[in-house]
Amino acid sequence: MTQSYQKILVPVDGSKEAEAALKRAITLAKEDGNVELVIANVIDTRAIQNITSFDNTMIDTITEDARQSLETYKKEATDAGLSNVSYRIDYGSPKTMIATDIPKEIKADLIVIGATGLNTVERLVVGSVTAFATRMATIDVLVVRCEKLAQK
Repeated sequence: MTQSYQKILVPVDGSKEAEAALKRAITLAKEDGNVELVIANVIDTRAIQNITSFDNTMIDTITEDARQSLETYKKEATDAGLSNVSYRIDYGSPKTMIATDIPKEIKADLIVIGATGLNTVERLVVGSVTAFATRMATIDVLVVRCEKLAQK
């Protein structure tokens, strides 16, 4: 029996692993037909609050960079033949936003996520977003390994 999904959430952070997850999500969405693909970037506001020189222009710059990346990812998905693609930028804890908050809000039934993300230090100290999502999400989670990692 094969599982059919209606709405796939793909969290991205600019890493190669996230890009591999996006490619896999695009493939799944094409195979299943009229699947909605939601590409999300969660800006970790806790990390920004720890920067002493924080001001509003910093968050604006980070948000604009995220928007440009998401536009590129959306174009990649539409160029691949998907018509139901959107993106979103959220602010908060990436772990809880990706594992529980966003899926519940958008009624996703699958999270496709890279095996690891950008922040190695955070992963060592508090655990990866991917590991948290696999433990805490109430929907299916597909963990995608980057080809480079899979060859090791």
